[in-house]
Amino acid sequence: MLRELKADDSRFRAVIFRPGLNLLVADRTAASTDDQSRNAVGKTSAVELIHFLLGAEKTPLVTRRENKETTFELVMDWPSAPGGRLSVHRSGKNHAKVHVDPDILGHEPDALIQRGGTITVKEWRSALERELFGIREPDKALSGRLLLGFYLRRTEKNGFAEALKPNTPTSRHLATANLCHLFGMDWSLAARYGELADREQIRKKLGQATDDPVWKDIVGKSGDLRGQLTVVDRRISDLREQIADFQVVPEYEEIRREAERVNSRIRELSEADVVDRRNLADIERSIGESGEPGHDYLERAYEELGVLLGDQVRARFDQVEEFHRAVVRNRRQYLDEEAAVLRERLAASERERGELGERQAALLRTLNEGGALDTLTVMQGALAKEEAQREYLRRRLDAARTLEQSRRQIDQEKAALEEEVQRDIDDRREQEQQASLLFNRFAEYLYGDARAPYLAFQAKRSHLDIELKLEADDSTGISNMKVFCFDLTWAVVAHRAGRGPDFLVHDSKLYDGVDERQVARALELAVQVTREEGMQYIVTMNSDDLAKAERLGFDADPYVVEPRLNDSEHGGLFGFRF
Repeated sequence: MLRELKADDSRFRAVIFRPGLNLLVADRTAASTDDQSRNAVGKTSAVELIHFLLGAEKTPLVTRRENKETTFELVMDWPSAPGGRLSVHRSGKNHAKVHVDPDILGHEPDALIQRGGTITVKEWRSALERELFGIREPDKALSGRLLLGFYLRRTEKNGFAEALKPNTPTSRHLATANLCHLFGMDWSLAARYGELADREQIRKKLGQATDDPVWKDIVGKSGDLRGQLTVVDRRISDLREQIADFQVVPEYEEIRREAERVNSRIRELSEADVVDRRNLADIERSIGESGEPGHDYLERAYEELGVLLGDQVRARFDQVEEFHRAVVRNRRQYLDEEAAVLRERLAASERERGELGERQAALLRTLNEGGALDTLTVMQGALAKEEAQREYLRRRLDAARTLEQSRRQIDQEKAALEEEVQRDIDDRREQEQQASLLFNRFAEYLYGDARAPYLAFQAKRSHLDIELKLEADDSTGISNMKVFCFDLTWAVVAHRAGRGPDFLVHDSKLYDGVDERQVARALELAVQVTREEGMQYIVTMNSDDLAKAERLGFDADPYVVEPRLNDSEHGGLFGFRF
């Protein structure tokens, strides 16, 4: 049980708790104005401080300037400690450390550096899990802090929005697993729903990634990858066939250079032949045009002029004509010789070009049938690259198939888990009946049996469902009282089995919008249950909500703890207004 909440600031108004029902009440003073509110007197702050002292993360409440230097203290029962009590000290300034008195971790007295009772927050949380909840082996599915979120529901964390979750961000599967621990059900099965949900979420994200232009080349779809593999397989087959038929010619480079020289000589001969044929044609044309010289035209010319040529002149003409004939004969002989030379050169060129053509053909056949060693190396490198690409595509295809098959696998595992969970529920019928009867008893005490209240565990495909039923449970007030009955149920079940502490704390938010008859009955029920079970129920309340119960005959005086808070300057929990 929780015994006392205090601080080393003299203004702080220490709260002393006792077994059974504890009402931390906030009054509205007669001098209060409409602007003043009891929302700032410290009701919720008391719950926040208890959380902080039980291992919660630091909050603005303890780190703000007015409280940062203050060391807060919680005195609580701790059966394994000497005297059965433990004092827990923690401040906002040094929030990473917790001082416990006595030293429950049993530090070595001969250690060089004495830690005394100062421990880390992690060590303190582990101690709480062992002592309060019987969690001996750390497991990511069970959390002492999450469990304490149920035992001390906080308005700040929206803790009253859902009965099955201590705060909005908590995973449903994780919350259910921890509730199963309190109820004595197999919490590990409930946790497996969360693992499957995480896998399914990852699968969905990866599936969406296959349509993303950035990620599709990493993830891929099996159909696309199969098509790419077909193309790569064909390229590999072609390369392997080429390499198998490939012959390496040792003198490859020399043969290639000779082939180039032969080709160059063939071009030179062809170009020379063009010139020679043109020259031969000119010579043959010149030979055809050359003829014997004559002087008859001169005689006709002179006759027309009336001049008679003498024998002497005629003898001179004959000498000239003979000279010209000798010149023409010499020129024709020269042209015939030149033509013969050209014809012989063309014939020789044709013969050489024929021989060079045959040599060129032989060289090209050698090059086509074989190749250089570096060419073979390049081909082998290309083959290795294509084979590596094929292996990469195969791995991606395997991953894509696994991704596409994972949906069916997850569905199969969900179905198997659903059956396993249902068998476990059937095997633990006694625990389920105990919880259901308690919830039914508590809800009927508040509303009678007309609403047919019940609690049941139901295995479903995607989660383990803890169903809480109160007919016509759509109003805020009834929803809050369902949370009250549910919390009281698991708290009793866990306390009886030693799986949870003997205290339960609710903030005043729980009673907002609740009918006055249900407020009175809830407090009466809390008195009965805590007395029967040897437990403690701490609730913060505004005095006007408490007045609802008092008007129906509930005597609150024996359960109101000191101090009574109010909205005056020094009437709040901290003894001053922030």
